[in-house]
Amino acid sequence: MTKHQIILDLPQWIDEVVDWDKVYTTDDEKMALAVELSRQNVQRGTGGPFGSAIFDIDSGKLLSVGVNRVMPLHNSTAHGEMMAIMLAEHKLQSFSLSADGVRRELFTSCEPCAMCLGGTLWSGVKRLVCAATADDARAIGFDEGPVYDSSYAYLKQAGVEVVRLVQRDAANNVLQHYVGSGGTIYNG
Repeated sequence: MTKHQIILDLPQWIDEVVDWDKVYTTDDEKMALAVELSRQNVQRGTGGPFGSAIFDIDSGKLLSVGVNRVMPLHNSTAHGEMMAIMLAEHKLQSFSLSADGVRRELFTSCEPCAMCLGGTLWSGVKRLVCAATADDARAIGFDEGPVYDSSYAYLKQAGVEVVRLVQRDAANNVLQHYVGSGGTIYNG
């Protein structure tokens, strides 16, 4: 009998890097985690140079994390943001990260591609915080798809606060290290 299922998982090292009990109080602390996840993913050879984390806005508690797993999982949708969103929704047993009345935020080491920007909207997060820019990702060869200023305006109109350029240099350094060390640009 053939099973029809897909298993998406994070690398085993995640729990070595993530302090699940820590309360994150600043944007810099939260983004430092997303960037560190991207760095570890590259250094350990477990995926592409992108990391994300989802927090409860009011308490600063970490709900989930994600790293890019496109190549090891043979799945073009296994981006860091999508992995974090899927794991958070699974943990909450809800298709919306705001259905329980708790406001949540997504921190990502790079501005989202078109798919992840759509996923951000559909996820129900109320805040999106980005580090490196889509231009930084394009500069090393990644195609971020049709993302425009109007895409971010749409998010804002839908009630999602957008903050950009938090720790851009640190996140861009991970992108540069990835391409400099021969990392595969899988959609270029």
